[in-house]
Amino acid sequence: MRRLIAIRNLAKSFGGLQAVHDCSLDIGRGTITGLIGPNGAGKTTLFNMIAGALRPTSGQILFEDRDIAGLPPHALFRMGIVRTFQIPHEFAEMTVIENLMLVPQAQTGERLLASWVQWGRVRAEEEENRARAESVLDFLQLTRLRDERAGNLSGGQKKLLELGRTMMTEARLVLLDEPGAGVNPTLMGELAEMVQRLNRERGYTFCIIEHDMDLIARLCDPVYVLAEGTVLTHGRMEDIRRDPRVLEAYLGGSAETAGSSAGSRLSAGGAA
Repeated sequence: MRRLIAIRNLAKSFGGLQAVHDCSLDIGRGTITGLIGPNGAGKTTLFNMIAGALRPTSGQILFEDRDIAGLPPHALFRMGIVRTFQIPHEFAEMTVIENLMLVPQAQTGERLLASWVQWGRVRAEEEENRARAESVLDFLQLTRLRDERAGNLSGGQKKLLELGRTMMTEARLVLLDEPGAGVNPTLMGELAEMVQRLNRERGYTFCIIEHDMDLIARLCDPVYVLAEGTVLTHGRMEDIRRDPRVLEAYLGGSAETAGSSAGSRLSAGGAA
């Protein structure tokens, strides 16, 4: 497995609170890597540092051996690192296809003067982006909603739209923040299938934070478990579910007293 991202001894403090400390993990190229752990484990903080929303207090984030820690989101976007959010960030008053078409960076029409003197180039780019967006909608089975206002979509459809926006980029690493949150079981299955197809057919590398352990088990290998801001263990989900350290981290107390209840949560889609 070739490594795409290497996180080494990463730490982030907020005043006296250390949200992430001495955190190290690898994300292999072409993998779907899962990130789970109890509430407050530091998962979102770690995601925000990888995505450039937060600057680490210390440590390294190596993307193809280049340290990208502290680079702003727009610089990471140009490198192919994109993310979705637990609560979708659609442009509610724009149509579904317009939400997709605005994603590609450095469009000529974004410059006022160019839109006047290079209108032919602007039109050609717009048609190219429209064709690409139509292809994305077809892949996601959202063509019937192409002209619907994005704000009118269901929660699951908005998650699919967010995934579609990553497809309008030259994405190399896609960070999915709780893609299953607020999604009904039918759309959850469709979303999982789309992630698997993008990984298998187009070589997308994913890292996923998710509460639904069944979804993690279906999609992810390897899975990293965070607890108290650092990596507790990692491996295949079938092994993690039996790890007494993981059971203890989820419910506290001893593994012996927590094991039955925590094991049920981890094996039946319980919260992470």
